[in-house]
Amino acid sequence: MPRLSEKQFAQLESELAKRPAAHGGEDQRWTLSRVKTVIGRRFHLTYTIQGVRKLLVRNGWSCQVPARRAMERDDDAVAGWVKKVWPRAEGWRRPVEPGWSSRTPSMTPSHAKTWSQRGRTPVVRVRGRSRRRTSIAALACYKTGHRSRLIYRPRPDDGRRDGRKSFSWRDYRDLLVAAHQQLGGPIVLVWDNLNVHKAAGLQEFADSRDWLTIHYLPPYAPELNPVEGIWSLLRRGWLSNVAFSTPEHLIRTIRSGLRHIQYRSNLIDGCLTETGLTIRSA
Repeated sequence: MPRLSEKQFAQLESELAKRPAAHGGEDQRWTLSRVKTVIGRRFHLTYTIQGVRKLLVRNGWSCQVPARRAMERDDDAVAGWVKKVWPRAEGWRRPVEPGWSSRTPSMTPSHAKTWSQRGRTPVVRVRGRSRRRTSIAALACYKTGHRSRLIYRPRPDDGRRDGRKSFSWRDYRDLLVAAHQQLGGPIVLVWDNLNVHKAAGLQEFADSRDWLTIHYLPPYAPELNPVEGIWSLLRRGWLSNVAFSTPEHLIRTIRSGLRHIQYRSNLIDGCLTETGLTIRSA
């Protein structure tokens, strides 16, 4: 039975690069059935579903969980930032913090895989009602020739309905001052476009400090922020499949996970590597 040649498979890859919508797909996933249909229409060859799977695997394809990207994202702006802005940020011979973001873990845990008997779906008990949350701000600190560091601050929710549940610009200001004292030198800060990061009070503070230089990431580009990798480690490790009994239990678990990451600079380095950004040697 005729099969795709190497030249034909290269043509198939070109067709698949056009996205499923170009071939009548209703969403953005390539399934074996859809690839089978494209092969039949484009090359007039008949493959079974298993045959399609073997063809793709043999040529370096695999079934994967896709990364998510915002529809509003401007890929050209992201590429321009990496090419023009990042070299200015990492070119300074200073402690560099490429990435600062905050997260708000709730009492409801994220899900990870667990073992269970066949036919019995495992259950994780969670609180049905909880307004208590803990916000965290973190700095991933990098400098050529020095051990990478992680500086973080949790902010527990006080439980009041009229209380603030996230960091204010003053909280970020105080953390920057503490980081400056702890690192003992000027800071080049690269962070995202959160509204509070651009608050007038914080802008005035930054303008009045000669030890602080700020660069903003392009919109909708979390993959350039190494701190997103820190949150991923925390979420998939210490916060997964845990039924937190109290807000204090949540805070203790968060601190334990972040301390573990703090003492392992290779994990912090890996988060920067994952962004594709590099820091040149002095």
